[in-house]
Amino acid sequence: MVVAKQVFYSFNFPLVRTRFVERPNRFLIRCALEGNDKDRVEAHLPDPGRLKELLVPGRSVWLRSVPNSKRKTQWSAVLCETPDGNALVSIDATFPNRLIVRALEMKALEEFSSYASIKAEYTVAGSRWDFLLEDPDKEPLLIEVKSVTLVENGIGLFPDAVTARGAKHVRTLSKLIRERRYDGAILFVVQREDAKAVKAAEQIDPAFASALEEARQAGVRILGRLCNVSLEGISLGEVIEAG
Repeated sequence: MVVAKQVFYSFNFPLVRTRFVERPNRFLIRCALEGNDKDRVEAHLPDPGRLKELLVPGRSVWLRSVPNSKRKTQWSAVLCETPDGNALVSIDATFPNRLIVRALEMKALEEFSSYASIKAEYTVAGSRWDFLLEDPDKEPLLIEVKSVTLVENGIGLFPDAVTARGAKHVRTLSKLIRERRYDGAILFVVQREDAKAVKAAEQIDPAFASALEEARQAGVRILGRLCNVSLEGISLGEVIEAG
């Protein structure tokens, strides 16, 4: 088992426990405050995925207050509980990139630790990539980070909804690898602790699954990591099998 050096994102804000009520649109949820079902608030949901296995009426969701007169809502969703109620899941799709940039800067990811420089949100071939790693002695390496929240029978699955853009992105990476312009890696970050492996959700999006297999055959590295999630923060966890 390979475990990353401690890479921790602290929740430097109080969390309020609520109960999920409904999701009017992709980026908005309504929740009832604990102890008062009639006292409801609206919160921004920073994850556009379906999350239908997680956002079930009555399930616990933790929010943070974001006082800002320019926002439509004064709350943002941060965590929810797993279906069995035994663990937490991050429902903020920005956290994986925050963790990975810290890990790269700390050289906490063994597979990438030998590169000399890091660039975030690098654009090439008409697409923006999460990270570009460079070193004088190697081909430049493009890394794409994928946030995973769906777990079934101990297997993390991505995506949880059809993503034509995601499949196209993966195929573009494969093309760049075949042209020998770059090396490439796709890193699935599972924002929960209860997965032993991660793979493409073929039944949900066969086109993405096909694109991922093409990427593997082209030489793209397919990697997976767990996260350890608590009410205090989220940390990058152990390596898991990615397929």
